[in-house]
Amino acid sequence: MALEIVLKLENNTYLKDPQGSEIGKKIIKSSILLISELGYEHFTFKKLATEINSTEATIYRYFENKHKILVYIMELYWSYIHFQVLMAIREINDSRKKIEKIIDLLVWEDNQDVSFGGYDQACLYKICITEGSKAFLSKEVEAMNQQKLFEPYKELVEMIAGVFSEYKPNFKYPRSLASSLVELSHLQYYFMHHLPRLTDLKEKTPKSLEAYLEHLVFGSLELNRK
Repeated sequence: MALEIVLKLENNTYLKDPQGSEIGKKIIKSSILLISELGYEHFTFKKLATEINSTEATIYRYFENKHKILVYIMELYWSYIHFQVLMAIREINDSRKKIEKIIDLLVWEDNQDVSFGGYDQACLYKICITEGSKAFLSKEVEAMNQQKLFEPYKELVEMIAGVFSEYKPNFKYPRSLASSLVELSHLQYYFMHHLPRLTDLKEKTPKSLEAYLEHLVFGSLELNRK
């Protein structure tokens, strides 16, 4: 039986909480579909307004610009993965198995165990792979950080770093390795499907990517392990 969860974000990504109305929810769901289909560069409020049969003015009541929508979508995704990881590892005692499970969830293509707010999960994952870094690779990153817009991402990284420290308490770089793991799980997936000369993952399968990430993580953690 599938579990359905609803995540509510309370931050400065929006002017009006989209979860508080049907049109707001429609804005998010349709934004996910359009960004996945068109790409972030070609996504506009005009196209979104047409998709939801509304006006650009309505969208502007919820979001200042399309970058804030992208950040909101990514925070939903990061919160969702954080929840999945938390639930998956809470009854696992072996820290190595926890890490393996984390990697399995980060390399996520078609996980239907949890219904996530009615959003298209495949489209969310595609956005994460192709557009996710644009959420924070921005000239406004310092101001956005002061507004605590990246808290779900930080919480995910900190949780993973905590598991790394549990596995190897004297490891010096748990957060650096955790953030690298999250980003590499996306970047190497993109490379193996679109720029294959930049990766050794010729099979183009989730399992081959997981194997590489496990090699990278445990190779780092087990250097001079005590």
